Amino acid sequence: MILRLPFLSLHFSQRAASVGSGLFLALLIAFVASVQLGAFPLSLQQTWSTFSGNSEGVQRMIVIEHRLPRILTAIGAGAAFGMAGSMFQTMLRNPLASPDVIGFNAGASCGALLAMALTGDFVLPGAMTGGIITAIAVSALAWNNGLHPYRLILIGIGASLTLMACADVLMTKLDALTAAEMAKWLVGTLNTRDWDDVFLVWTGLALLTPLVIWLQFPLSRICMADDIATGLGLTLSPMRMLITATAVALVALAVSVAGPLPFVAFVSGPIARRLVRGGSPAVLHSAVVGAIVTLLADIAARSVPIAQLPAGVFTAIIGAPVLMWLLLVQFRKGTL
Repeated sequence: MILRLPFLSLHFSQRAASVGSGLFLALLIAFVASVQLGAFPLSLQQTWSTFSGNSEGVQRMIVIEHRLPRILTAIGAGAAFGMAGSMFQTMLRNPLASPDVIGFNAGASCGALLAMALTGDFVLPGAMTGGIITAIAVSALAWNNGLHPYRLILIGIGASLTLMACADVLMTKLDALTAAEMAKWLVGTLNTRDWDDVFLVWTGLALLTPLVIWLQFPLSRICMADDIATGLGLTLSPMRMLITATAVALVALAVSVAGPLPFVAFVSGPIARRLVRGGSPAVLHSAVVGAIVTLLADIAARSVPIAQLPAGVFTAIIGAPVLMWLLLVQFRKGTL
């Protein structure tokens, strides 16, 4: 199907539209469940009365001041991770090449920690700088008459381990209270999110999502062989640099508000492409899948009795089986 607008024509399949509608419905259900569940459970009627402005003070405070910022931050961070992961995997033609596997998440985390240790603030600029420097360094080390995906993945894994060790060193430079909070943040947590975090992540998404939508056209062609993509009129090196810069910005944005949630960027793309089919990048579908995975992980984290576990524990539980499945698929294809 083709949607023709005065300034734009969009092509989309009926399956992609149906899958997108189903994913949005699943996200809406997860949103309502997340508002209701917690140490102070709410019924559906109480939830509706809160949003309609007819609730009492305590109930309104719990929903509006505590749960809603956390939920919206989870959705925004998950969407950013999902888009970034799908862009890297499509550009490098490999489902294993996500930013959390090849070290870009770790670079953003290290940059944010360094900014916190030196200034006590500037987490987003620090995360952005760390992610960009890591992307440049890993790409430069992996370059050998071209950027081979598996070489990039192996060097990225090594960079990720090195940066994690650097993060541990930086943790020793923080005071005990800040170090305890940052330890949870390094696992990936959505505890104590507020409306400033919501404003930050959704403003960033509002600025970057139009660029991501525009990049879907070259992404659908850059996943082909280089000679075919060049024959279709793409200038590969500048386009890859633009895609990398956009994806790193999305990673830094998500890391700054939710920490380096493991495996969200990794699982979102393969799940979305498996649902949509047709070989399209499915970047926007990946954004919704990332939001659902992050929100479900946060619901699970809040549902554990007594202890408040970080959401990153549960994204890792979700992501590990997907990693094993992708490794098995790649092994059967003979690409490992």
